[in-house]
Amino acid sequence: MLIPLPIGAFGLAVVSDAVASHGKSREAAATAKRALEFGVVTALVAAPFGVIDWLGITPRTRATRVGFWHGLGNLGVLGLFAASRLLRNGTRVPPSARWLAVAGLGLAGVTAWLGGELVDRHGIGVSDLVGENAPSSLLRDARIYAT
Repeated sequence: MLIPLPIGAFGLAVVSDAVASHGKSREAAATAKRALEFGVVTALVAAPFGVIDWLGITPRTRATRVGFWHGLGNLGVLGLFAASRLLRNGTRVPPSARWLAVAGLGLAGVTAWLGGELVDRHGIGVSDLVGENAPSSLLRDARIYAT
């Protein structure tokens, strides 16, 4: 559930860059910079949970390979957005910083699709109790009610 935080922040950074470049808005440039910082921090918080999920996959399966490329791609996403942030000084945003952010968002789309494959096709990170008759998540120990 941590994934929407960096993805949303990175998306906000790209949109804010577009606003800043068209309207020459210092506020939008500052928003992009703060969004990048928030996105990088929350991506670093989310990463260990992805590694834990990946380590729990049965070795030498398609899910292991998909998870490997998902993780490697997300490292690339993090690197592109971190580099974009490092290139920014004050309100000055070089075009290369904007293009790195756009490339990061594009790569994030690919890794999001791979993450969807892991969850929807392979059930990685999904509770064994899922299904049409799954017990309420509000129950203290839903496992005892599973049939």
